[in-house]
Parts: sequence; C-alpha cells; structure tokens
Amino acid sequence: MMTRTPSFSAPGHSAAPDAPLIERARLFGNPTRAQGRISPDGRHLSWLAPRDGVMNIWVAPIADPAAARPMTAEKTRPIQQHFWAPDSSRVLFVQDKGGDENFLLYSVDVATGVETNLTPFENTRLTVVGSSNTIKDRILIGLNNRDPHWHDVHSLNLTTGALTEVMRADGYAGFLADDDLDLRMALRPNADGGMDYFRITGGTVEEQPFASTGLDDSLTTAPAGFTTDGRTLYWLDSRGRDTAALIAQTVATGESRIVAENPKADIGGVMTNPTTGEVEAYSATYLHTEWTAIDPAVAQSLAFLGARLVGDITVTSRTDADDKWLVANDPVTSPPAVYLYDRAKGTLDVLYVSRPDLQGAPLVPMHAREIRARDGLTLPAYLSLPPGCDADGDGRPDKPVPMVLLVHGGPWARDHFGYNSYHQWLANRGYAVLSVNFRGSTGFGKAFISAGDLQWGRKMHDDLLDAVDWAVDAGVADGDRVAIMGGSYGGYATLAGMAFTPTRFACGVDIVGPSNLETLLKTIPPYWAPVIEQFHRRMGNPGTAEGLAMLKERSPLYAADRIVRPLLIGQGANDPRVNQAESDQIVDAMKAKGIPVTYVLFPDEGHGFARPENNIAFNAVTEGFLAKCLGGRAEPIGDTVKASTAQVPWGASFTPGLDAALAQ
Repeated sequence: MMTRTPSFSAPGHSAAPDAPLIERARLFGNPTRAQGRISPDGRHLSWLAPRDGVMNIWVAPIADPAAARPMTAEKTRPIQQHFWAPDSSRVLFVQDKGGDENFLLYSVDVATGVETNLTPFENTRLTVVGSSNTIKDRILIGLNNRDPHWHDVHSLNLTTGALTEVMRADGYAGFLADDDLDLRMALRPNADGGMDYFRITGGTVEEQPFASTGLDDSLTTAPAGFTTDGRTLYWLDSRGRDTAALIAQTVATGESRIVAENPKADIGGVMTNPTTGEVEAYSATYLHTEWTAIDPAVAQSLAFLGARLVGDITVTSRTDADDKWLVANDPVTSPPAVYLYDRAKGTLDVLYVSRPDLQGAPLVPMHAREIRARDGLTLPAYLSLPPGCDADGDGRPDKPVPMVLLVHGGPWARDHFGYNSYHQWLANRGYAVLSVNFRGSTGFGKAFISAGDLQWGRKMHDDLLDAVDWAVDAGVADGDRVAIMGGSYGGYATLAGMAFTPTRFACGVDIVGPSNLETLLKTIPPYWAPVIEQFHRRMGNPGTAEGLAMLKERSPLYAADRIVRPLLIGQGANDPRVNQAESDQIVDAMKAKGIPVTYVLFPDEGHGFARPENNIAFNAVTEGFLAKCLGGRAEPIGDTVKASTAQVPWGASFTPGLDAALAQ
C-alpha cells in the first residue's frame, strides 16, 4: 500500500533564538514541593514532595519545616491529593491503580507512621460526602462497591476504620450533609437533564423534591453547604439569572437572599469561617480571578497579602483557630510559591517555591484577550508569546510567529490566567500559545455553556477557527504554521480539526481524545451513567436515529480519510473516560488509508499522564514533532522515552528522533 508523504510546513526562522532553552525536566519533572496544607490544630504542615523520585506526603512541625519527614512510600505512582483528618492526628490521601480512577482512601498516623487502607475494596471508587468542624473522628464517604453506578453513603470512623452504612444511593447521584454529619439532602437526576433536590428528614428522603433544575442550570446550580448551626444553606445558583450567584437560604423559612453575583462570570470560590461555616469572601473569574471579602477581618488580611505579593493569591488552608493560613501565590513569570501567614503576628514567610530551578528562567507573561466569534459571542482567551519577540511588551510579536492552539478538556471546564507549564514550554520553543474558552466552557454563565449544546465539531470548532483567524489578522500567528493540540475534549478538537478542516492546521497533537462519539458514550464509567441524559442533550442521543446520525457525523473517525497533515496521538491504556479503543480506532483507520500517524501508548496511565517520566517522554516526542512541522526549537529526545513506559505501536519513523530513541 502506498503511504502518503507527510505534509509538513516548511520550517521558518524560529522565534526566541537567543533565549536559553528551558529543559523539559525543569517544567514537567517533580516539583520540589506541592499542595501545602496546615493541620486544623495548627501544629503541623504537610505537602507532597519527591521520595525516591515519586511524589509522597511529608509532614513537619509548624515550628520547624526543615524537620519534615516522609509519611508515605509510594514507589511508582505519585500521590496527587491529600488532606488532613479533622482531628489532626492523621493525613488522608486517595490513590488509584495505573490511572483507572478507582480511588481508594488511605490514612497515615502522624505519630506512628502507620498507613491504613480505609476502603480495601476492588473496583471501587470513593467519594467524600461530608466532614465536620465539630465531629473530629468521623467523616462520611460514598462507595460504589455494591453497585458501580451508585455511591452508597457510609460513616467512616477514622480511628478504628469501622464503616457503617448510612443510606443506599439507588437512584441518587449525590448527598449533602450538615456539620452533625446528618444527611440533609439527596440529589437525583431528572428527565430534563437537570437535578431534583430532596430533603432528608430523620434518615428518610421526602417523596417530592423541594427544588429542581433543568438542563440550562445543570452545570451552574448546586448546593454549596450548610453553616455549622445548620440554619443556612448556601447555593451557587443560576436559576432566574445567567451567571451563578452565591445565595444564602434560610432553612426554616426557605427565604433566600443574594450574597454575591457578577454579570460576566459565575461565583466560583468561597472562603468560609472554620468555626461557623459562614461565607467570609468569594471569587469570580472572568479574565482574572477577583476576591471580594464580606468579613472585615478577612478583608484586612487579604489587603495585607495583596500589598506584599504580586499576582494571584489563593488561601489554600486555614487552622480551626483561623490564626494561620497557607497562601498560594502565582506571579506567572516566576514559579508559584506557598507562604505561611500568621494573622496574629502579622508575618508572612515563604514556605516553599514549587520549582525553584525555574527562578531566573526566561518565563513569559500571559496576556488576557477577548476574541469575537463569527456570531458575536465573546470568547475569553489567553496568549503567551516567545521570549524576545515582543519588544514593546504590548502582547503582539514584532512579526508573526508559529503558533500552537492549545485546547482545554472537558469541554465543561475552562482555561485560566496564571503560570502554565505548557504555555511556558511551547513559548520557550518559539511558538505563540493561544488558549481560548470556546462556547460550552464553564465559568461564564449558563448561556455560554448552552451555546455549545449539540455543537461538538460545529460551532465549538468554529470558535477555535475564529480564534486562529484573530491571531493571524492581529499579526500574532503565521497562518501557515499553526498547530492544534489538546487533551480529552482538546484531543477531540485536535482530531476534529485535522479531519473536518484538514488544511487549516499544519499538524495536530491529540492526547486521550475521543475519535468516535458513539463509542465514547457507550463506554463511559458506570458512575457517570446517572447523568447520561445530560450527555445526550448536550452531545447527541444515540438512542434516536437523528441523534446517532449526528454523533457519527461529528466523529473524526468517520472522516479520517480526509486527514492530510501530520498527527501525533498519546493514550493511556487504563483510561476509564476515553478508552484506548478511541485512539486505536483512528490509528487503524489512518493506517488502512496509508496516512502517517505516530501513536504513543502508556500501559500504566489513564486519562492523562500522571507519572512525570511518562509526561516528559511524550512531551519530548511532541517537541520533535512540532519542530519538524512548525520550525521551532527542540531539546533532543535523549533517553526520555527509554526512561518511561512508552510503547509506540505505530509510526515512530514519522517523528524525528523517535526511532533512534527507541533503539537506545
């Protein structure tokens, strides 16, 4: 069979020729520390840090952070999430196997170092249902070990490990508890693609819902928790408005009042008092995140922090006494850092810099932009430029440069302003990097989300094309040297771009992207099945002839024979969301048509690449691929592929240096 010659764009003059090359390992290797937390009693600090090259939990006395000791000994897969038990006697963490997302809950006793698997079940995914400010030895968790579709609620005694079933979840997608760890609300999906909310009284779910949402409000309305006394219920609520407002509802009367709202963005974050549970500050993120304090003392503290730190500030952890905070600071052009703020003493001390070896590196600023779509919709976007290409600093290069359109996943998620390792990496290699919040993205109100309904591969893709046209018209991008790249939905967008608009992009990089929307919906995890109606209404219903035809029409697999530009695909073999078959299918289709494609498979990964050695290896392959396609700079692959678990089932010869790297 004849193989088509890859249609690579001719390399041009690379941007950023004089900027030092930032090694991939400095950007994507293990951070020095991450996810700093303070124990509720204020006696200890914890964070994630490498132990024998794998991210593990470390704990230190707050008076002597240098005396930190490792509490866990994971040998292969990094711990990605940890938190303190309410009584401060142990740290808790969740871990899956090889990216299968069957997360189990573990605890480590701070005094003894003894580690315990609190949920020793197979094929089970844990959720945390509730914790308490006043009950310190128990939490509520959800387990789907009885039925994979539903998470039954259990009371977990953190001291003894005893599990007591509280309520079976048959038909209910979630629950809300108060500070007494009593279940007060059950959530059940409805036929309209939204949620019905039921009161729970005395352990019994009422027959009729007291509140409901339809499809439009399904992603922008949800209960946000009770105050400690149980008298007030907070909501993030878009019912009767576009953007989600913060609402306080008096439980006894049902009366509601608006605490905060923003005309351009949903209220997205809240700070609640550790003792009372009352909201003290809230945030909204349009182009940038803005915090507004309600409580005067919190306002004074945020002002103190804002006067001393440059860039975004987030309070990530607070003591029960609220006398000490851990504060994350993102300056964008230097690596993020975490500070210990003693509110009583008025002191602010750096606890750690996440990647200190990036200090002094040629990191570039990020520019927030508004892009107009062809139908008038405003698309918030973020642009980074190669170092040295923008002499006057106006966010526009002195001459057009090659560009990577970096598409976020979800699609019900969003891009944010801030330090971004992918933006910094690609900009350093000589590319403008553009991330655009296309319709369907969250955070900008329900109308913006709903504008993406049934628009996979159509108006959602048009938004991406309009963003590229904006970049070309503005003199940012060389229109002949634009790549598309992304993971999950961003991977789908890459495949759609290559198949539906085959000459618009010079090449594409798809990471765990679905190629066939019909098979994607057939293979979703069982615990997503309760909300399948929302998928059907926002993507297309395969149970109807019209819906099935649309899903096939929007699936890049069925247009794979139209692809004419180089494509690189990365996939985790254990991905429960986008199964390996999604990548296998389109690779097989391209092979059958003689279309070049490089396929990199990781047998120990899931929906993305959690192990740094695997992520570095795939990015090393990506660098060589983009350099050949767009003409940018590339650090040699070296031994990165051999140091990973990467397998290349097909197409190593189509990516520069990959054959040689595999032969090492």
